[in-house]
Amino acid sequence: MESAGSTQSTQQHAALLVACLVVVWGCNWPINKVVLNHIPPLWFACLRVGMGGLTFFVVQAFGTRGIRLPARSDWAVVISIGLFQVAAVMGLVQLGLANVSAGRSAILSYTTPLWVLPGSIMILGERPRLIKLIGLLLGIIGVVVMFSPLSFNWRDRSALIGNLYLMAAAALWAGAIIHVRAHRWSDTPWALAPWQMFVGLGPLVALAWLVEGRPPMPHPSLETVVLVVYSGPLITAFPFWALITVSKNLPALTTSLTLLLVPVIGLLSSVLFLSEQVDLSLIVGLILIVGAVALVNLADADKAEGRSLMVE
Repeated sequence: MESAGSTQSTQQHAALLVACLVVVWGCNWPINKVVLNHIPPLWFACLRVGMGGLTFFVVQAFGTRGIRLPARSDWAVVISIGLFQVAAVMGLVQLGLANVSAGRSAILSYTTPLWVLPGSIMILGERPRLIKLIGLLLGIIGVVVMFSPLSFNWRDRSALIGNLYLMAAAALWAGAIIHVRAHRWSDTPWALAPWQMFVGLGPLVALAWLVEGRPPMPHPSLETVVLVVYSGPLITAFPFWALITVSKNLPALTTSLTLLLVPVIGLLSSVLFLSEQVDLSLIVGLILIVGAVALVNLADADKAEGRSLMVE
């Protein structure tokens, strides 16, 4: 039995970890935007998935349980997450980010929890509380504000396609979350993570080769090493491990509300590091969407169900 001092220390470490997680996820958007100036979006998605999967395999190989094949009952969710949440979402997000500002991309990608709600009603038969429906309505209004003709140029084809990529990624991620909710797990998400990456990497590489041609072959350099470390251990494996650790030691509501800072930091860091312009519609959209997700999380405060959060 843990002492009160030990429990408090564990929670303090978890609080520090979730703070690091928020900063890493938030600053990830402008960093990825810079990387895309040197690597095509689909090949960068392949690099992230490949290095992330390799990192998971290496860590598990030296762990107490080692690497194990998924149970037959888990293969459905492994394939679903691998194809949709890993391959499709990762590819669409990078394609969208290549044509959309980093701050705007962070906000639109964070609409995923909102699209889970209508899917849960139609597919899982959930009966949401009024506060959840109000949250969904606020989120939709926030998206509409961001796409208002007064602030968004609908004649800019590349920007329009980029925004559609990001919205499609959010919707697909929501579908994967719904499948995760309905699935009865035989093994842990950590144990299945490298196999999900492996399943998603194949079709992603095929698509990248078809659309963008041969993979770029960077010259060995310090920048290459930094990029590889960033793509695998730092931005893919670390957030996954950190989220699991934090979820075990902090209340779910505390974690979910703290993670609302991710799109805020994404926008602020994009302004700070990339000098991106922010207009009123972007600020209003951010406030409405973050507020909407907060309402949805508050409605689930008394539930013990797991959540799948974005690792972008």
